[in-house]
Amino acid sequence: MKSQYTIMHLGGSLVIPTISDTVGIDIAYLKKLRIFLLSQLKKKKKFIIVIGGGKTARVYQKSAARVVNIHEYDLDWIGIHATRLNAHLLRTIFEKEAYPVVIDHDPSREEVEMLKSSNKNLFFASGWKPGWSTDYIAVELARKFGSKEVIIAKDIPFVYDSDPRKNKKAKPIKELTWKEYGKLIPARWTPGLSTPVDPVATKLAEKLKIEAKILNGKDISNMQKAIQGKTFKGTLIS
Repeated sequence: MKSQYTIMHLGGSLVIPTISDTVGIDIAYLKKLRIFLLSQLKKKKKFIIVIGGGKTARVYQKSAARVVNIHEYDLDWIGIHATRLNAHLLRTIFEKEAYPVVIDHDPSREEVEMLKSSNKNLFFASGWKPGWSTDYIAVELARKFGSKEVIIAKDIPFVYDSDPRKNKKAKPIKELTWKEYGKLIPARWTPGLSTPVDPVATKLAEKLKIEAKILNGKDISNMQKAIQGKTFKGTLIS
């Protein structure tokens, strides 16, 4: 039986693509995202959206590290608080529609049942604790809410055979297994690591046999196709 919930990881860099003297929040994108989600909520669709830390987390992490040597544990906490800020931004934009509290910790079975029985169909989640990336949290929420897939919406359209930011000849991959994907990324999670799906989430998704649809979150119509189970532009990892 297919889960009622669409579990989505929304890359923080979609919401905040740049950081300068003024925080570069993409207002136009947030407006498009709001229109899309409202249209889906009217159709009684249910969403759990985990938001990443994006540029906010990385700038704060790098800034702290330039002052003193920082332990990975504390770098992780900076990233977690960045995700919480981003999650509250989104929850505020959907103040009438969304569950009033951000899922900012690992919910117990009783809490999950309480969320399921809520009259809200839109939930936002942030980072939880050090060592657990927001990719991992999206996969974990898929498990808790009975979904066999996650939508990974970031600022890249595909998984590539090498880093497209460093190699202009990097080739997109449309479909691969978790084992194949694991060979393309670092074996170890570090705070601020930027990959389509990070190592800890990769291992959990492979164990749980959960599929991931990697796509560019800026393309709302393509994201809708992925959610509806239609052919989409992106990468399927299974």
